[in-house]
Amino acid sequence: QVQLVESGGGLVQAGKSMRLSCTASGSILSINVMGWYRQAPGKQRELVAIIKSNGSTNYGDAVKGRFTISGDNAKNTVYLQMDRLKPEDTAVYYCNGLVKGSLGLGNYWGQGTQVTVSS
Repeated sequence: QVQLVESGGGLVQAGKSMRLSCTASGSILSINVMGWYRQAPGKQRELVAIIKSNGSTNYGDAVKGRFTISGDNAKNTVYLQMDRLKPEDTAVYYCNGLVKGSLGLGNYWGQGTQVTVSS
């Protein structure tokens, strides 16, 4: 099957930067989309950013202009560079991938990584 493993996260002061990484592994034939979602306590999970196999990107309104998503196809890895962080960016960040594996196309999630922005 396919696994998504996130790294990065932790505690950071407002205004600072942080980078998250997510690597897909397993029986991967191709990756259509990879991206990040986040969920704050008491709120619904929301889109942060996605990157498609053709390199096109989409961002949630709350992070446009501050966050940048990029990918390394050779490593099946996606990065989220988060700049000018705000306390309201505090959430669990989940990696997501639409991946074609040996069993067909599947939607996969990482275990999540906590990002806490202090004021």
